[in-house]
Amino acid sequence: MKHSIKFPVFFLTVFLSSLFSFQVALSQNYILNNNASVLEVHGTSSLHDWTLETEKQSGKIVIAHSGDLEIKTLSFSVEAESLKSGKSSMDKNTYKALKTEDYKTMTFDLVSVKKIEKLSDKSFKVSTTGKMTIAGVTKNMSIDMILKLEGNKVLLNGEKSFKMTDFGIDPPKALLGTIKTGDAIKIEFKSVFETK
Repeated sequence: MKHSIKFPVFFLTVFLSSLFSFQVALSQNYILNNNASVLEVHGTSSLHDWTLETEKQSGKIVIAHSGDLEIKTLSFSVEAESLKSGKSSMDKNTYKALKTEDYKTMTFDLVSVKKIEKLSDKSFKVSTTGKMTIAGVTKNMSIDMILKLEGNKVLLNGEKSFKMTDFGIDPPKALLGTIKTGDAIKIEFKSVFETK
């Protein structure tokens, strides 16, 4: 009688363990390649349009792809003072507006995936919601992006427009306030994640 109880329990344990191992094996971790990735911030001013390029960013995505695509984790982090315009005076005004002495990074962390539309076997349109933190202020943001699977890489392309004042940021000014930056900005990213 003892054996008849232990026997099915043993096989049930083995079955559940193998099922869990199979699910874990389907998940793959990818780390952002800073050198291959591009993130730009585009904006306007009373003088001319401007662009900031990111020199230091990091991130991680964990996906499962066995027919259907599942995004388990997605996170971005940008070092605030790695944003460069090519003009030191503008960079200083930008860092002041972003309060970089107190807040060193800007981040995005996935909260949920609202929709995944399959464009091809290796390409998907993904609608996400996440928490974006800039200058110490966190807001819920919806971001749409195109995800492509390419060998040992995951490519993410997308853009998001919002206002600086949404995050309590005063648009930077220059030359004693004679040059004013517009409130609206757009972030464009082409991120390359790779397996290690």
